Amino acid sequence: MTEIERIADQLRRAHEGEAWHGPALNETLKGVTAEAAARRPIASAHSIWEIVLHVGVWESVVRRRLSGEVIGDLPPEQDWPPVGETSEAAWKQARAALDRAHAELQKALTRLTDRQLIEAVPGPEYTAYYMLHGTVQHALYHAGQIALLKKAATA
Repeated sequence: MTEIERIADQLRRAHEGEAWHGPALNETLKGVTAEAAARRPIASAHSIWEIVLHVGVWESVVRRRLSGEVIGDLPPEQDWPPVGETSEAAWKQARAALDRAHAELQKALTRLTDRQLIEAVPGPEYTAYYMLHGTVQHALYHAGQIALLKKAATA
């Protein structure tokens, strides 16, 4: 197995399941309704919905950086997009957008070589290897937040 394949496997586990630590992002989102996703049980925290949009944004940013696009820090409104409509259909679309961003990132990984992992990505001052491992960590960090928000919403 190549290093790219190992990273892709860890990213898949963080998003879809079979992660060593416990529930992955999508597993944590199971059973979350639009109402629960939009709720803010902790006033100073982001909602589940906002977190889903945020993770999708960053999986897209990572994919775009891997393709050579220069993307620096995002302004707050792009980093944490506003939710807008909060219907079940809109929630389903937000979840589908996250899944698409993840699938597109996974596809982009298949085009990389292990040698490219040590190259700097355009924009920030770090390597593709560092960025990809950070993407896995980012998904897991936010999966943990979502798990806590789900518990708080039902308490």
